[in-house]
Amino acid sequence: MGKGKFSSTKTYHDLPCAHRQGYHDGHCRFIHGYNREITFYFTCNELDENHFVVDFSKLKKLKTWLDHMFDHTMLINENDPEREFFEEMHRRGLIDLRIMPNAGMEASSKFVFDYADKLVRDMTQNRCWVYKVETRENMKNSGIYELVDD
Repeated sequence: MGKGKFSSTKTYHDLPCAHRQGYHDGHCRFIHGYNREITFYFTCNELDENHFVVDFSKLKKLKTWLDHMFDHTMLINENDPEREFFEEMHRRGLIDLRIMPNAGMEASSKFVFDYADKLVRDMTQNRCWVYKVETRENMKNSGIYELVDD
């Protein structure tokens, strides 16, 4: 019999933000908004002293960061052709701008994965880690980033 792992998930709902894909040749180039939902998949080889994969009550820093990034914000790609205009709107108080490598769902999953994985590894002294993140923009569409074995 093989060695097993423990896993758990945590989902954050109601993260309303707008984004666009500035170089898209279709309607995704227009500003549009979604109520994002992000699910984190955690794993470990050994449970903690409370028999948890990760203690969800200790993820307040993650929730605060998610709210900062995705609650009533405008997301653009770092190479958006109108970046200067969006930065001006931010300075004028018209939007709460966040600049990401890419605001699409797949890239957003990687972006939040990197933050959450470091946070969880530090919090658990590498006992636990994130192995997958799914970012959902609506009930029909999501993007996923996950670790794969080499």
